[in-house]
Amino acid sequence: MTKKCMLARENVREKAVLKGADKRRKLKELIKSPKTPQAEKMAALLALQKMPRDSSPIRRRNRCFLTGRPRGYYRRFGLGRNKLREHAMMGDIPGLKKASW
Repeated sequence: MTKKCMLARENVREKAVLKGADKRRKLKELIKSPKTPQAEKMAALLALQKMPRDSSPIRRRNRCFLTGRPRGYYRRFGLGRNKLREHAMMGDIPGLKKASW
């Protein structure tokens, strides 16, 4: 099981990403647009750099929904490899079964 502080940190990052997503998107559009004057691009770049680091979606970490495990994560199921195997063996995940040949 993951430490509570790690899960709390992830929750803070998730909230920051949601809060700053719109502003971040607008600033990036200004920076990428070829019609924007150079001075406005620089101002947008500085504003983007001054935003909190945790508002960047890159800083989020995919974690198992049940255990919080950061590694061995399957996006399609939202579970870590261990819990995915357990639930597949119990038949809790429709359409998924353990391979045997």
